Amino acid sequence: MHHWVYLIIAIVSEVVATSALKASTGFSKPLPSALVVVGYLVSFYFLSLTLKTIPVGVAYAIWSGVGVVLISVVAWLLYGQKLDLPALIGMGLIISGVMVINLFSNTAGH
Repeated sequence: MHHWVYLIIAIVSEVVATSALKASTGFSKPLPSALVVVGYLVSFYFLSLTLKTIPVGVAYAIWSGVGVVLISVVAWLLYGQKLDLPALIGMGLIISGVMVINLFSNTAGH
């Protein structure tokens, strides 16, 4: 069960790092730049721990899919990014895909 906690930590730290990447304005601001580096290091470390149990394709699909949805929400909240109907539908499909993997796939490492 701890592999799912590792994957959640990997996803959250990747979203934090990606959010800070925009705030770093080309790595010209030290604090957001440091957050980018630390966030991605933490993310990849915990993703690597996840891969001890969950197959790489499944873990990456969940990591990237959930990350895309979360970073879009963060960008909407922090940076005023607009999400039109096709973007929302696409994110709904991503969430559906992650749910199918978790609920029905035998390769998801349950």
